[in-house]
Order: sequence, then C-alpha cells, then structure tokens
Amino acid sequence: MQGQRFLVTGGAGYVGSHLVLTLVQRGAEVVVIDDLRQGHRGAVPQGVELVEANIADRRRLAEVFAAWKFDAVFHFAALSLVGESMRDPLRYCSENLSNSLAVADAAVKAGCLRFVLSSTAALFGNPRQVPIPEEAELAPTNAYGESKLMVEKALAWADQVHGLRSACLRYFNAAGADPEGRIGEDHEPESHLVPLAIGAALGTRPPLTVFGTDYPTPDGTCIRDYVHVLDLADAHIRVLERLREASCRYNIGNGTGYSVRQVIEAVERIGGRKVPHSLGPRRAGDPAVLVASSARLRQETGWTPRFGALDDIVRTAWNWHSAHPRGYDDRG
Repeated sequence: MQGQRFLVTGGAGYVGSHLVLTLVQRGAEVVVIDDLRQGHRGAVPQGVELVEANIADRRRLAEVFAAWKFDAVFHFAALSLVGESMRDPLRYCSENLSNSLAVADAAVKAGCLRFVLSSTAALFGNPRQVPIPEEAELAPTNAYGESKLMVEKALAWADQVHGLRSACLRYFNAAGADPEGRIGEDHEPESHLVPLAIGAALGTRPPLTVFGTDYPTPDGTCIRDYVHVLDLADAHIRVLERLREASCRYNIGNGTGYSVRQVIEAVERIGGRKVPHSLGPRRAGDPAVLVASSARLRQETGWTPRFGALDDIVRTAWNWHSAHPRGYDDRG
C-alpha cells in the first residue's frame, strides 16, 4: 500500500481507528475526517491528518477532496445504535442516508471511484437461513439496518450512473482491540455486549442487563457472530482489489455464533471475575440469531480471521479495558 492515500470518515471511532492503524502499518497515507462526537483524538495515530468536521458539511468535504487526491474512501461515520434507532427512526434514516450520499457525491466529483461502506448484518432482520449468505432476504427489523440498506441501494445507483464502485461490508458484531494495547473500544453511551460485560466485571460500569431470555436459542439469549476489529480492518483492505473490477457485497463474521450467556462466561474466564448482571425484557428490533457466512469473502479475497476464537477476542478487549478504565479520557 506504499504510496497510496485514503480518506477514512469516522476514522477516530472504534472500527475506523483500527483500520487507520492497519493502513499506516502497511505504508499508506491516511486522512481522517471525524467530528469527534463518538471518536477520539487519541485513537488517531501520530502523523495521520485529522480533519475535525461533520460529513454533513458538503463545503468542507469538497475542500478535503480538493486538498488531497485519494485512491479510495472508507466510510464509517454514522449513527449506529439499534435501540436509539427504534426511538428516533426518522433521524437515523435521514442522517445515515444523506451524510453517506454527501461523501459519495464528493468522491464522484473528485474522481475518486472506489468506496468501501461500513454496513451491517442488521440488514437481514430475522434470517431464514443461518449462517447468513449475501443472497439472503434483506428485511431489517430496526431503523438502523433500514438506513444502511437505503445507503447500499443508493450506492448501487451511483455505480450504474457514475461508475462509483462500492464494497458494502455487512459485518456482524465487531469486538476486541489492538493486541498491543495502542487503541481500543470507547463509546459513550456503550451498547456493545463485550465492553459492557467487561466494565461490569471491572466495576467501571453498572451491572450488565441481559435483554431477553426467552429467545428460541439453546439458552434463551440472543446469539451473535463476533469478529475481531483487526480482522475487519484486514477485510476492508482486501476488498479494494475487488473494486478494480466491480462493486461487491460481503458478509464478515467468524461463522460461529455465541449467546449472551456464553460471552458472559468468556469474560469471567479471561478476567477471573464474575460479571454482575440482571435479566431484562427483550429489546425492540433484536433478532434471535445473527451468524455470518463469510464463504464468499474467503474465496474471493483470501480473507481468514486471525482471531477466530471467542476467548482470543475477549482477551484483547479485556487487556484494553483493564489498562484504560476511563477509555481515552478525552471527554473533559
């Protein structure tokens, strides 16, 4: 990747920052645009240009594309809380679509015609087939998933009309952290199970609430496919070559599902502490099982997860959170 330059929207956030770190390690030049509502300056490696701006600002986007010539855009910046999307669906559909189109439009006008979208498994709703292939029916059960589906459809039109080739990466549950402890996961509010369970065990967060124990699963709790954040980063880079030929859509996961109770048990094993938790009702919009088939990604790009076991993923997250109990501590 030596000599290539990339724009990463939301590159100060969780998944985005791990991609930025990976790109830099592979010799690329990176520019990050992030308004730091959820991102952190401390997550951006030294030497990486950070443009503090909201991607809804089309004038600022045009200035960024004019100042640098990019080989591709990685688009992460978005509203992404499932529960919040069910309380404020119009905001999610409006912002995620309009802001994504603003970035895509700026890329087209600048002649940057490779676009990698951070999409989601929430597109599949309650799947009929598990593990879920890319050909499965797209029927989101929450507004967050619907908003990403709208973006994917718009990008298909941008390809047909403008030649903007896009890779929509529908990943499942991102988890873990940089094994060297340089960056990790720090959201406020936090909605992801692994950091919530770790925080409960460490005493840095309240006891965990398990949402729903009556799902049609072996232990009654939701089952999800957890994929390490650096494995996600590797997949984002691998699909760039595919975009030289055509747009593409991939599911990214380990192909193995773990229940909420199993994740709690893994945190207790790794941390050597109990995870205080209570049992609560289901959350609106939560499917019972989401597990990916990543067969197409593996076959077409050679992608293989380095962190395939749940304990390996949880261990990197535990190490980050135990060393950074206040996260990046840059909220003032």
